Amino acid sequence: MSLGDDTGRTRTRLPEGSGDPYGGARRNGRSSSRSLVTVVGVVVLLIAAIAFANRGDGDSDGEEGADSPKAAATAPSGEKPVSAGAAGIPAGFAHDRQGAESAAANYAVALGSAEMFNKAQRDPILQSIIVPARVADFEARLDQAYTPEFNKNVGLKEDGTTPQGLTFVSRTTPIGTKVIESSSDTATVEVWCSGLLGLAGESSTNPVTNSWFTISMQLEWTDGDWKIVTHSQKDGPTPVPGDERASNADEMAKAVQEYGGFTYAR
Repeated sequence: MSLGDDTGRTRTRLPEGSGDPYGGARRNGRSSSRSLVTVVGVVVLLIAAIAFANRGDGDSDGEEGADSPKAAATAPSGEKPVSAGAAGIPAGFAHDRQGAESAAANYAVALGSAEMFNKAQRDPILQSIIVPARVADFEARLDQAYTPEFNKNVGLKEDGTTPQGLTFVSRTTPIGTKVIESSSDTATVEVWCSGLLGLAGESSTNPVTNSWFTISMQLEWTDGDWKIVTHSQKDGPTPVPGDERASNADEMAKAVQEYGGFTYAR
């Protein structure tokens, strides 16, 4: 039994052993009946919720012209899906609030990718997502940030390549987006993200760790698409860590190699 650090709540750990926490437990008929009633009730509520969500909205009282779905839903907008653009980054976002949110989410993924650690791959990314007038400035600033010393600190070689026998992991996953302000051709969007960074492998001294942060982007409609004007980042919001067992080096390396990323569009 362990106590939560700051909450005062008690968490009880089940005994380790057979791998099945319910293997030796006795079940009586009354408990099973209560469980069945609970499951049936949850299923009924889910069915009702799905039916409600799929109703025709011809008589909806919702605000006309609202193009940003609620946080709990990703509503279809009728806009065409984004297409693949330069450097493999999605492009062709809608010229509205939803398009700005989609652009910000996809750009957060690109800026947090492993390719950013290699200048030959980083520059095409910047040229694809930054307003043309700011590309040179972004390139110069990031050249100063991604130094040989920085690469060594994250476990890479000085030139940004990965040591033999290891798998470098740098991924950003958007959790949600929020428009702070917008006009017809500008938008400020915040993207709440979870990130992975580190080296997977038996000899790694920089294991893959998880972080939480929020990226803020000022976007501008330029040459038929949303582009970044400014970009900043802050820590959090960060949830309480769970009790899951950390994967070993082989599991993590295999997951990175086998699981691809997503294109984000509202």
